Amino acid sequence: MNILEKINSFLWGTPSLILLFGTGLLLTIMLKGRTFTKLFYAFKLAFTKEGNAKNTNDEGDVSNFKALMTALAATIGNGNIAGVATAITLGGPGAIFWMWVVGLFGMATKYAEALLAMKYRVKNANGEYSSGPMYYIERGLGSKYKWLAVAFAIFGAFAALGIGNSVQSNTIAQVASESFGINSIVTGIVLAVFASLIIFGGLQRISTVAGFFVPIMAFLYIGGALIIIAVNYEMIIPSFQLIFHYAFNPIAATGGFVGVVVSEAIKNGVSKGIFSNEAGLGTAALIAGNAKTDHPVKQALVAMKGTFIVTIIVCTMTGLVLIITGFWDYTGGLLSGVTHDPNLDGGALTSAAFASVLGTAGEYIVAFSVIFFGFTTIVGWYVYGEKCFEYIAGTKGIAGYRAIYIIACAAGAMVNLATVWAFADMANALMMIPNLVGLLLLRKVVVQETDEFFTKHYKTK
Repeated sequence: MNILEKINSFLWGTPSLILLFGTGLLLTIMLKGRTFTKLFYAFKLAFTKEGNAKNTNDEGDVSNFKALMTALAATIGNGNIAGVATAITLGGPGAIFWMWVVGLFGMATKYAEALLAMKYRVKNANGEYSSGPMYYIERGLGSKYKWLAVAFAIFGAFAALGIGNSVQSNTIAQVASESFGINSIVTGIVLAVFASLIIFGGLQRISTVAGFFVPIMAFLYIGGALIIIAVNYEMIIPSFQLIFHYAFNPIAATGGFVGVVVSEAIKNGVSKGIFSNEAGLGTAALIAGNAKTDHPVKQALVAMKGTFIVTIIVCTMTGLVLIITGFWDYTGGLLSGVTHDPNLDGGALTSAAFASVLGTAGEYIVAFSVIFFGFTTIVGWYVYGEKCFEYIAGTKGIAGYRAIYIIACAAGAMVNLATVWAFADMANALMMIPNLVGLLLLRKVVVQETDEFFTKHYKTK
């Protein structure tokens, strides 16, 4: 564990965070800010007939909407609940501002990932499309970079077993035990059974389930957060004032609170923002290539919107609830004067914040959100793991990978996952590096495709 912690400290250190943020900033500039100016059009493509009409000339496996929901199923997870709480308790309210920054620039990173995924996607032996950083690295940069593509696929297949699967089932088991008294063994078995029913149905079933559950769970969680914010409407403006003020100013130590310097707000906001939206890890590219569309730019616009939804909407809701209720600062809060158990952290802290306003219903909202978010992450990340494994071993070995994935899902609910967390964090970082190298080397292709679309195909509706 000591060795793994040192490796992760290096891999997720300042240079890596600068590389992630810098890539997003560079791409945003090169794309002339279109990730901002075309945001409304991106929503239109995902939620209207323009982007989801059944056109026989459009090649792909699923609609833009289902591709987005599958990606959101894997991305919207416990990082949006526990991760935001951790960011605020360690970095103060200002961490939310830096989450916004990394999310806004991360849209360009997700855009580039999805565009390249569409451009360099291939059909596998089963007639389905396969895409991801491994394909645009090999096909876009040439065979001399194949080793980099293989490295991404290996680490991606491994990371799916950990951060996207075992870690999620373990979190669900803890919540099920604490909130409903369900034994972890029972939870593990139930999760494995339901995951099997969905995963063995292939991409079509996974995308259909994601398209059904993601809107429901988002409505449940965001709805609860909006009620809390509405009840405490007089604290909305002061909360935003705290976020902007402490993004650039340190928080003085008071009582039991040790204080926070600006660098901690930046570090925690950037790192937790990346974990919440996955921009730069290359995961968006693993599903984007399955979308039905007549141009890569259209799916790229839809994919980038996922980052906006996850960071700007979901994470902001969590952050505002924690700040408004005062639960980010156990010494009494700068707004509400509320005190709470200093031992609470992560998801437990968010749950306590919801319960402080909504009572038992608030606790259950967070509990069910953790369960739904965690389960959809499990099935969503399976797609990522399968695509990576397929690149290495071909379609014949997929059944074996599915079996391993199901076993890891059940086992994750029953074991101590400290080491799995550490390995998963390492695999995530090692996924990120080859992906960002590919994005930077192929940045001109992204710009050319974008300019071509908006010059010849795009029409203002």
